[in-house]
Amino acid sequence: MNRKYPASLKIAVTLFLFLLAILINLPFFWMLVTAFKTEDQAFSIPPSFLPTIFDLRNFIKAASFIPIGKYILNTLYVSFAIVILHFFTNSLAAYGIARIKFKGASIVFALLLGTMMVPPEVTMVPLYVIVKKFNMINKYSGLILPFASSAFGIFMLRQFFLGIPKELEDAALIDGAGRMKIFFSIILPLSKPALFTMSIYSFLAVWNEYLWPLVIINDSARQMIQVGISQFVSGWETQWTMRMAASTIAVLPVIILFFFVQKQYVEGISVSGLKE
Repeated sequence: MNRKYPASLKIAVTLFLFLLAILINLPFFWMLVTAFKTEDQAFSIPPSFLPTIFDLRNFIKAASFIPIGKYILNTLYVSFAIVILHFFTNSLAAYGIARIKFKGASIVFALLLGTMMVPPEVTMVPLYVIVKKFNMINKYSGLILPFASSAFGIFMLRQFFLGIPKELEDAALIDGAGRMKIFFSIILPLSKPALFTMSIYSFLAVWNEYLWPLVIINDSARQMIQVGISQFVSGWETQWTMRMAASTIAVLPVIILFFFVQKQYVEGISVSGLKE
């Protein structure tokens, strides 16, 4: 039964959400306008919300200060490689936990959830030792292979797979289809929203990664975008306008990607994680 709410309550909720949206997007807005300001305008007292003249020189200076295009291409390469790996490893692991009954399945799932509670800084040193033993220092493989799967991605897909009617698989098994045939022909096509959502999370996690690339990559030509942006900080000086310009450029690929998959992302969020 649909419940009717007073008009005053709807207006209050709408106003609250509008103010909350402004508050959340304020840092993004400040980054964008600072990218077009001069140094004097950026630190003027009282602060000016909009630049008097929209100056593009900060973007030109930022592009000449660091090879930002190269850094973005490097990050795109690593991000898409990890997303593709997550597509297969996370989905296969999640399907096995959700559908295949085996002894100790609950223990495996509990251990998997437990890894999500461990801060990455705790495992960084032993992970670095492993990567060094396999001679992957200063290589893209050192950025990609240690993160070939994601506990969060497995958990999210497992929750989604539990919502798929098991009768579809039973009918396929009766018709002679094997587990892998069912997985690729039935499960994955029905799981597009969840797969898109997982891919966005994986892409953003890699795109925003700073500490691990800083530790692993020594060659500036192979560096990631977040580490590249940190080069605008030197000693006691931070070139804020150029840094904001570089950050604005770095955000563009993420915005473009989200623009194309926003429908699937919202649908995946709404239908994932509903089953226990």
